[in-house]
Order: sequence, then C-alpha cells, then structure tokens
Amino acid sequence: MAICFPGFEQKHVVVSSIDGPIEIACLVGGSGPALLLLHGFPQTKAIWHQVAPALAKHFTVVASDLRGYGQSSKPAGAQDHSTYSKRFMAADQVALMKHLGHHQFFLLGHDRGGRVSHRLAMDHPECVKKLMVLDISPTLTMYESTTMEFARGYWHWFFLIQPNPVPETLIGANPEFWLKNHMGRHAGTGIFSPERWAEYVAGVADPLGLRAMCEDYRAAATVDLLHDRQDRQEGKTLNIPLHVLWGQHGLVNQCFKPLEDWKLVAGQVTGKAVPCGHYIPEELPELVAQESRTFFA
Repeated sequence: MAICFPGFEQKHVVVSSIDGPIEIACLVGGSGPALLLLHGFPQTKAIWHQVAPALAKHFTVVASDLRGYGQSSKPAGAQDHSTYSKRFMAADQVALMKHLGHHQFFLLGHDRGGRVSHRLAMDHPECVKKLMVLDISPTLTMYESTTMEFARGYWHWFFLIQPNPVPETLIGANPEFWLKNHMGRHAGTGIFSPERWAEYVAGVADPLGLRAMCEDYRAAATVDLLHDRQDRQEGKTLNIPLHVLWGQHGLVNQCFKPLEDWKLVAGQVTGKAVPCGHYIPEELPELVAQESRTFFA
C-alpha cells in the first residue's frame, strides 16, 4: 500500500504522451491556489508526508509520482532515452494538473523533481506562477562543472548512466544494500519512517522501477543536455520568481554556487543554504512548509 496523507485523496490520472497513455498517481488535498509537489530520486511522493498536510491549510496541494516512480507508469525507455527526458516527464505533470482543473499553479520540486520542474517552467511558462527547487543547481551547469570532489560524492550520476543492464543488474542483486549506501549521507536513513523506507526499497526492487530510474539519469546526461543547450543558445530564461534552498551539509553546497548558477537561467532568484543535508523535505519539513507559505503567498 502506498503512503497516503491525512485528509488527502488518492487519484490515478491517465494522460496522453508520445510514449502512449501514462498513468500518474497523485495525492490531492486542501484548498486555495494550486501547488504541485514533485519528489526526487529514488523516492516517491511520500517525501512530502510532513510538508503536504501543513501546506494543505493554505493551498490545493497535488503531490504526484513522476513517470517511472512510485505508482505511476513505468514505460520502457526509447533508445535515445527521450521517454524519461525531463521534457516528457514535465508534460505528464502539466496534463495531470489540467485534468484536475489547474491551468496555472505554483511548483515545488526536490532533486529530480526539481529538474522536471525547471523543464516544466521553461516549456510551459504560462502554467507556472512561481517555482521553488530544493538542493540542485541546473543540470547543465553541474555536468559542465564536474570536479573530482563532485564525481566522488555524486558517483551515482556516472554509474546510473552506464548502458542497460549494467547498473540494473548490480543494484538489483541487493537493492536495500545499495539504497542504504546511497541515501545514508549526512542525516542517515533514520530520517525515513519504516513505511517510507519500505516504499523506497520497493521502488528500487521493482525491475521496471529500477530501469526507469536509470533511464531518468541516462536522459539527464544526453537528451536533457541537448534541450538545456538549446535554451542557452536561444537565450531562453525563466521569467518567474524562483526560490532555491540547498543543504548546508550537502555536496551541492560544497561544489556549486546555487544562487549564481540559477541566475544564469532565471531573472528573479532568491534562496539560501539551510542546516541539513540533501533530503530537505524530510530533514526540515517545518522549514520547507514555512518557506513555501512565504514564497508562494
């Protein structure tokens, strides 16, 4: 059973895509302006379990599973990895929100969800009123600025993009061992409740889910970079307010300058480091809720 938040309704919405029908699982609750929450890797919408109920007092909150994750569809990846391009993953979420009656909304994304959010705001600027991302710099910036320190800390970026079935086979041999070593980081795995941890392990243990996650990263290192470079060549930037939070004890803080990085692609950027590691919604849920209420007001 997938985790559900108190007062939220579980929905499964089928959207159209180039890859065929895609079912997107989501939780919907609250009232007020629409706010879409997108999770990161290797997780699900369950990351918002302490944030979403607090935000539902002020917003109509939609917490969804990205294509390839949780209870959403996990289509086979195309040879060029476009199936899991952030462009197509973003289009799923736009279609979901329109189906739910929200043609404009606020947007908050963590980790991979932040990268999908970036592409969503670039491709569908008419839909996004404000954007907030957690613990990322733009994908193109991070790849182009790779150092030995970054490669050691974010080794999974370079492991998961290896050809199928190399990472799928190695991770699949002992999914929970891999997950513990990947997600331990600054705060350890104790920040995840047993229910959430079980959901994350189940996602990695599912061969279709594991393949989709690897394809997500393969797309980030190929087709997503093409889209980002095209934006740069055309001088396209985000013209909406963008707020960035990143973990003081995380590698993004050590290796990058998020405010400066985001100012290369957006005109209105605010943000700060916060006292935690990478998993900000689960390490500092009250802070995320407060920052969200203030920024999206």
